[in-house]
Amino acid sequence: MNKKAIGAGVIAAALAGPVLVLAADPTVADSSHTPHYVKDSPITSAVKTKLAADHLSSLARIKVDTDRNGIVWLSGTTDTQEAADRAVDIARNTAGVAQVKSNIVVTPEPQ
Repeated sequence: MNKKAIGAGVIAAALAGPVLVLAADPTVADSSHTPHYVKDSPITSAVKTKLAADHLSSLARIKVDTDRNGIVWLSGTTDTQEAADRAVDIARNTAGVAQVKSNIVVTPEPQ
């Protein structure tokens, strides 16, 4: 009977071990820091919404990504430098944005 109790205790400890380790891990236990471990899609969505509301056709070709530190990365193409600058300005004036990095390429349409 003692062997069964000891075996059951060993099995219970083996099953509980990983749970206890994860519970002690501050990155898992503290959910208040979750945005620091994933891309910040609410900021990305807000910037994209503002770009779409601006109604400049070339702004539709701009890709928006936001990292976990609130840095917005803009890439893609626009027809004019003014449109590229406008996209940066829109992103910069969006709540939650810490910094804007632009890799937008200006490619004028042939006339």
